[in-house]
Amino acid sequence: MENASLVDEYGYVKDGKVFLKGYLNYEDRQIGEVKRTEQEALDYFKNRFIIAQNKVSQLESDIAEAQNKGSYLTKLVQLRKKLIGFDALGDFPPLLDRLDAQEKLLADLITVNQLKNYDIKRALIAEAEAVVDSTDWRTTADALQEIKTKWIKTGPVDKTVDAEIEGRFQELLDGFFQRRREFFNEQNKVIQERLDKYDELIRLAFRANRLGDLDAAFQEVRKLNNAWKAVGEVPIKKSGKLYKQFKKATTMFYAKYNDAKGIVIVPKIDPRIEAQMKMADEAEKLSKQSDIFAAAERAKVLLNSWKEVRVPFKLQDKTLNERFRAACDKIFELSYLGRVLTRKYPAFELKSQPEQIRTKIREMEYLVKREKNDLQFALQDADGLDPNNDEDKQVLNKINTQKRKIAMKETILRELQKQLETVGY
Repeated sequence: MENASLVDEYGYVKDGKVFLKGYLNYEDRQIGEVKRTEQEALDYFKNRFIIAQNKVSQLESDIAEAQNKGSYLTKLVQLRKKLIGFDALGDFPPLLDRLDAQEKLLADLITVNQLKNYDIKRALIAEAEAVVDSTDWRTTADALQEIKTKWIKTGPVDKTVDAEIEGRFQELLDGFFQRRREFFNEQNKVIQERLDKYDELIRLAFRANRLGDLDAAFQEVRKLNNAWKAVGEVPIKKSGKLYKQFKKATTMFYAKYNDAKGIVIVPKIDPRIEAQMKMADEAEKLSKQSDIFAAAERAKVLLNSWKEVRVPFKLQDKTLNERFRAACDKIFELSYLGRVLTRKYPAFELKSQPEQIRTKIREMEYLVKREKNDLQFALQDADGLDPNNDEDKQVLNKINTQKRKIAMKETILRELQKQLETVGY
């Protein structure tokens, strides 16, 4: 500071250069040069000190408002480094003291959080240890994945224990997933052995079809059937295809064997299907009955009985279902036509047979026309309906029922027209 031309509380000017006086363990340091006058240069660098003060104040404010205060420690260290080299004139030690106070606050908070994180991670390790030996692979894998997610969200622990606790957690995860890999590798090996066994049985079943001694081949196929049942489970997609091939080979053999031995196989009918067949036969007879009103009453009983017969979907006979439904539809349409004739034509029975048929045709044509108009209106509102939506599905079902009723009315109409041709106009 000797030979300084202008001296200030925190700095001075010497040889046209501006210096900051040393403080703490830092020596005097050149921070700039005189551009115009020495006093203006000092004032400029005094004003720059306000920037340093604001930086410290802003950091203190940010730390006070932050929830994760520990994340500001790095910013604090960087700001201290910048302050020490900052070109300005002012009282730097109090600013550094304020940063030291904030650093101690953050260090204490980090220590508390690290202890808390340590306790959380120890608890997560205990959770993992409780399930890691399980062989319920999917459930355990999901549980460990959830524990791992919590682990990742938990902050760091003290560096002195970090390697130990991270290592223990990773050891638990690696141990479980390694055991799971080994298990499924073994499972895949077992499954492949079973698939190979199924392939071999299929090959032998087809070979049995080529044996000349049918009785010996019959015993061989029986053994193959028993062996097939003893192989064990494989993925269902593969087992279905394999069984289809095996069934094809054994069916071919039994057909050949039965033909040679003169054996006639009578297919066994499920009693529930048999009951439905009887109801369908009765419904078709009722549709031809002269007393259509009595037939309609009986058809209602049959409908309820049909619903009570619970046939599994795979066993249902679509053709049989359609036969029964068509017969019942016909009965109810004829019954409705009969009620219309009774109401509109009290002396209907006194008409000649051709006239009765012509009257039925006129009324049925009117009913068909009316229902087609109703259907047309319903179809106009059906655009954009979603069959997966319950309410829309009800509307679509109603439309399908209307179509079915119209189709049956048209069938009856054609039958009436044929009757008229038979009896003559």
